[in-house]
Amino acid sequence: MEFGYPTVQERLLRTRKSLFTLRRSDRPAKIGEPAMTLSDCLASGPVFMEGALGERLKREYGLAADGPVALAGLVYEERGRSALKELWKQYLDIAERYALPFLATTPTRRCNQERLALSPYNGAILGDNLRLLREALAQARVPVFAGGLLGCRGDAYSGQGCLSEAESREFHRWEAEGFRAAGADFLLAALMPTLPEALGMAAALSATGLPFIISFTLQKDGRLMDGTTLHDSIAAIDALPGRPPLCYMANCVHPRIVAAALDCPWNQTTAVKTRFLGIQANASDLSFAELDGAGELHGSPPAALAREMSALRERFGLRLFGGCCGTDARHMEAVARALRGLSC
Repeated sequence: MEFGYPTVQERLLRTRKSLFTLRRSDRPAKIGEPAMTLSDCLASGPVFMEGALGERLKREYGLAADGPVALAGLVYEERGRSALKELWKQYLDIAERYALPFLATTPTRRCNQERLALSPYNGAILGDNLRLLREALAQARVPVFAGGLLGCRGDAYSGQGCLSEAESREFHRWEAEGFRAAGADFLLAALMPTLPEALGMAAALSATGLPFIISFTLQKDGRLMDGTTLHDSIAAIDALPGRPPLCYMANCVHPRIVAAALDCPWNQTTAVKTRFLGIQANASDLSFAELDGAGELHGSPPAALAREMSALRERFGLRLFGGCCGTDARHMEAVARALRGLSC
C-alpha cells in the first residue's frame, strides 16, 4: 500500500463533507436553505461572498439601472432576471468547487421606501428580489445564505445627506421588516459612511431578530467618512440594546486600504480584532472620490487581489471574503483558491 498526502480533490471533498457535520437547526433544512447557521460558518473557517453585480450588469450585459431603486428594478425585466441569476450562479459554482459556504444578497441597496415612492413599483419588490435570489441558489451543494441588502439614505461615498440615529432607526424599519417578512436568512447594511445612521440602521435590523452585518465605508486612515474611527463605531453599535451585529466588515474598498485602516493605532483594539471580520473588495486601490463615477474600470489582476485578500486573513483573521467594483468570476475564482490554500 502506498501512502502520501491527499490530492487537492480529496481535500476539497473532505472539507465539503465536514461542512454538513456541524451543528444544525432543530428542523431539517429545505432545499436552498442553510444547513447550518451563519454563525457556525464564521466559526468554522472562511466564508465566500458574491462578487460584483452592478458594474458587470452594466458593462457585460448593457443593463441600465439608473432609476430611483437602481438594480432592484431589474427583477421585473426578463433580461435583468436572467443576468442576475447567471452572475449568482457563476459565484455559487466557484463556492461549490472549493467547498466554501456562500453568501449572496439582493441588489436592493438603493431600494428604500422614499425611493420606491418615486418608482413604478410597490412594496412587493423586496420579496420579489429575495425570491429571485433563492431561485438562483436553490440547487446549491454547499451551505448558502440569501440576504437582504440595505444602504444609507444619503451618499455612501461622502456621507452627505445621511440621517441622525433616530431618523435612521425609523427610516430603515420598513426595509428591515420587509426582508424579515419575506424570509431573508440575514441582513447586510452596506457602505455605511456615518456613525449616526449606522446606529439607527443597527437598531432597525436588530429589531427583526435576524442575524445582521454592518459594513462600513472605510478609509485608509481607519475612519468612516464622518471621521469616526472604526473602533469607536464598533464599540458604539455593540453598546446598543438588543441583538448586536453578527460582525462588521467593509465593502467597495481594496484590501490594501483595509490593511492600512486596521494597522492604525486607534484600531489596534480587541473590539476591532474580534468583531471586524470581512471585506467585499474592489479590484482597485483608488480612493472613493477617484473611483466614484469613473468612466473605466481600474483593478488588480486576479492573482494579485487574491494574495492581498489572503494577507488580510493571515494578518487580521478576517473570515468573510467577497468582491465589489472591478471584480468578476476570474477574481473570485482566485480568491476562493487562495482561501483553500491553493496557488493562484
